Amino acid sequence: MDAATFILLRFEQGTVMFNEMMRAEIWLQDHLDSQQGIEDLASRLGYSTSQVRRRFKQCFGLSPSAYRDSLRLEKAARLLAFTPFSIQSIATRCGYRNHSAFSRAFQRYHNQTPRQYRQALRLKLHHNPFCQGHGGDPPHHEIRWAPARQALVTRLYRKERGHPLGVLRKWTQYAKGVESLPDRLRQGQTIALLHNIPLPSDMERIDVGPLVDRNEAPGIAIPASFRLLNLPAQQQASVELGSLEEIPDVVQYLVCECLPEQGLHASGDAVQVEWNEKGVLVRLPVQQA
Repeated sequence: MDAATFILLRFEQGTVMFNEMMRAEIWLQDHLDSQQGIEDLASRLGYSTSQVRRRFKQCFGLSPSAYRDSLRLEKAARLLAFTPFSIQSIATRCGYRNHSAFSRAFQRYHNQTPRQYRQALRLKLHHNPFCQGHGGDPPHHEIRWAPARQALVTRLYRKERGHPLGVLRKWTQYAKGVESLPDRLRQGQTIALLHNIPLPSDMERIDVGPLVDRNEAPGIAIPASFRLLNLPAQQQASVELGSLEEIPDVVQYLVCECLPEQGLHASGDAVQVEWNEKGVLVRLPVQQA
């Protein structure tokens, strides 16, 4: 995989403008259920709204408002597929004030009503090797309570459709600012948060970087393209795998077969992945049904 596949349009990751617009993109993702507008984002960045709109579109190909709409509707798709939440509840969680506005926006984006999408996608998710009985022995999973942790992560983006997971083992070749990290972090345990797996997305987003000790975090000089991410304590379905390429099918199997049998469902939060020379550990955040 060429490094260029993880560079957004005309702006190389690590430039001042890209870092600022990456922070803007992350702010939009973190405020999907909020009614805060682009004016709030511009104030946070110290720019005028017109500057933010222009620069964001140069980097991401969409205005901030249009980009946030796409994030909201992709999040809605995940919640429809993975959770038993009502459509009204999903609309609220994704920042829509009324059911009708949400349904119209969803149908324009996905070419199906939310109800039709939920039914069709759940049927499609069952068509994976483990659910169909020809993928070998189903993976063993454990439900665990994971403590709160911190990670120092950068965000990788990918516009092309395809399989983004192979890049994780060589993530330091694609991320700028890694050379500024202390050796103990570069050589320590890495974690990746996969925001789109297993559903398709117009923009693949992966947060990746080393886990850090809470006592150590305040003394770290954080490169401009990185941020300190708090991972909350939560219940997770954990699976040990042999390769990164197994992740999409295994996540589908957990969502469709394993979790419902235990009265659980995926929360819709990003899938967490850790790996080393011995194998891959996948953590899927879950909730009680």
